Amino acid sequence: MPVKKIHDTPNNIFVIHRFASKTYRIAILLTMIGLLAACSQFSTRPAAVGFHNMSARYNAYFMGDKDIQEAEFTMRKAYKEDYNQLLPILLPMDSILSLPVKPQLEDAIKKASIVAEKHQNSKWLDNSYIILGKARLYLGQWADGLEALRYVYANGRDENDKNRALILLMRAYVIRKDYSNALGVAEYLSQQPLDKTSTRDFYLTKAYLHQQNGEYLTSVAILEETFPLLKKSIETARIHFAAAQMYDRLGQYALANKHYSSVRKNRPDYDLGFYSSMSSLQNEVVLNPKKDLGAVGFNKMLKDRKNVDLLDRIYFTMGLLAEHRKQIPEAVGYLKKSAAASKGPNATQKAYTFLQLARINYENLENFEASKAYYDSALTILPQDAPEYTLVADRKRALDNFVVQYTMVNLEDSLQLLAKMNPAALDNKIDQIIEAKEKIRLEEEEAAKKLLEASQTATSKSTPNMLNGNERRWELYDPALLDKGKIEFRRMWGNRKLEDNWRRSKRQLGSVTEGTDDIAASENDPADEEPDNAPLVKGSPQWEEVHNILKNDVPLTEEQFAESQKRKEDALYALGKIYRFDLKEPQRSISTFERMLADFPQTTYKEEVYYLLYLTYADGDSKKAAWKEKLLTEYPNSTYARLVTRPAGSDGSSVASGTAMKEYEAAYQLYSEGNYQKALENIEQNLPAYKGSELEDKFALLRVFLIGKVRGKDAYGQAIAEFMQLYPSSIYLQRVSEMQELNSVSMGKR
Repeated sequence: MPVKKIHDTPNNIFVIHRFASKTYRIAILLTMIGLLAACSQFSTRPAAVGFHNMSARYNAYFMGDKDIQEAEFTMRKAYKEDYNQLLPILLPMDSILSLPVKPQLEDAIKKASIVAEKHQNSKWLDNSYIILGKARLYLGQWADGLEALRYVYANGRDENDKNRALILLMRAYVIRKDYSNALGVAEYLSQQPLDKTSTRDFYLTKAYLHQQNGEYLTSVAILEETFPLLKKSIETARIHFAAAQMYDRLGQYALANKHYSSVRKNRPDYDLGFYSSMSSLQNEVVLNPKKDLGAVGFNKMLKDRKNVDLLDRIYFTMGLLAEHRKQIPEAVGYLKKSAAASKGPNATQKAYTFLQLARINYENLENFEASKAYYDSALTILPQDAPEYTLVADRKRALDNFVVQYTMVNLEDSLQLLAKMNPAALDNKIDQIIEAKEKIRLEEEEAAKKLLEASQTATSKSTPNMLNGNERRWELYDPALLDKGKIEFRRMWGNRKLEDNWRRSKRQLGSVTEGTDDIAASENDPADEEPDNAPLVKGSPQWEEVHNILKNDVPLTEEQFAESQKRKEDALYALGKIYRFDLKEPQRSISTFERMLADFPQTTYKEEVYYLLYLTYADGDSKKAAWKEKLLTEYPNSTYARLVTRPAGSDGSSVASGTAMKEYEAAYQLYSEGNYQKALENIEQNLPAYKGSELEDKFALLRVFLIGKVRGKDAYGQAIAEFMQLYPSSIYLQRVSEMQELNSVSMGKR
């Protein structure tokens, strides 16, 4: 049958073209659907995996990783090292430090999440989860960050990625002080084959773990194996410095100097190089006690103009070395120069200088008033997040009470000695006191005048054209005017203490030992008549007025003497307890209590003092047994006697008497009424009496609540930690643990 020819008419051509075009579009659509199906993120086909690997790496992971690197670089530059503390081997993951780079970190999280959401079959999934976890840790989102890292360990496909996630997880545990879990991760990683980068990071993190846990010998041993894996950089320099600091704490000064020398070979910044050089010089002096402080290199550092902002640290180190050599006056001199050289009222170095001066005045000079003043000054400057802050605050609080009681004992001793003199000798002694104080006052005034003249001369020479016409500098900016103002104040008012009502011309003097600094020269109000600051003349009305004021404090009658004795007895009792419980100085506590018993053999505190002496003496000391015997002999039925005879492991139910419960209820009633200070005083006074009894943890728990009310969050946190350490089997432990968690959250938000 013949084939019918189709003629190429325009209509036929149009139909054929339309049919071909439709077929082509359908083919393209089917091809695209096939490609998309082949590129599904759940597909295991090579083409699909390759597509998602490329997209995940260059569209998400690369940019997220870049964000993390930029954020870490910025945080590293912003981080301010505290060379008074042990430098951490790894920089902290601090949510406060990360605030300026929060946008970069959030962008890194966003980019890493794209891989998790759209590229599940990509080999970059594990890496993206690591970025996600690290960014959340930096932002302080600990739960989410730890969960992301644990996910990599549980579901990761690449062993190296799993190891990197575990190393970061271990670091997070260390920062959270969860050393048990950190050690568990470290033990697992030590059994795994690690690549070179992971080996380096693992060693650094494990050394960091032992450093933060106070195991310095283990930490430096690990670092010694790590240094060959580190490249020359400022990070390597600071790790060498941290190793040197730990060797210093171990007393290995030669090994420390080896690492201080390595710091200078690893491109340190100026501050790191400076502190390294200075610490090395310090060790040279320790290793060779005959070396002169100036000749060893400190004088050269003082003269270097680049160190003008670091003079305080140089003088501080010289002060430490002078104290090490038992040269206490020289040490105090250097430390005072350090304080004077510190720039600004908030200079952190000045706080540490004040702490050293406070300690030297307390331990070496026994100038307790000065020590208290230095602790006060240090506490106003020391950052609240400094490791020493809580201890300094507690010691300052203890010294406040200590100085009051110590001054009271010395005052009553002095007054009682004066009371035993005959009238003529007493009058002569008081006159001598007035003369001595008046001489000191006049000498200070003369010295101030000379200082003013010198300041005015120096000012006129250095700034002859500083003021134009009638312009006047504000006094606080002009040292000459400042000194002049001080002299004018002394001329009008005398040497007044900073206290309320300092303008009163007539005030009772606290004691003979306070002298005449507070005595005004006029009987009238200074606002009405300018006081005369001329020297007091013996026999004048002003002299006699001062004489009579001082004499009135002397306990000349039997009643006054008995009152003085009672004040002294109470002060010695309080002083012994402060030494025992607050200052942790058992020997001084023993000396104070034994002096109290010698001076006041019939004291009403005898029963408790016997018990406290028994507790304070070390086990095995014969005197411990002697005080126990005295307590049992003289007070056989007392609570304290039952405490010292209570068998080991006894539940102490006999101590939980009605009296004890009444003591607790009385304290709790004060707590309920809001009288927190009084309740805390009662608890801290009664707690030793119930040591080892079933009521002890009950008293201790109430004490924790009261400390939170009276002494603030830092002291509250410390009290919680002490309770958990001292009473691990208490029925209240779960409750205290919850309190600790809540306090941690609160501190984190502060």
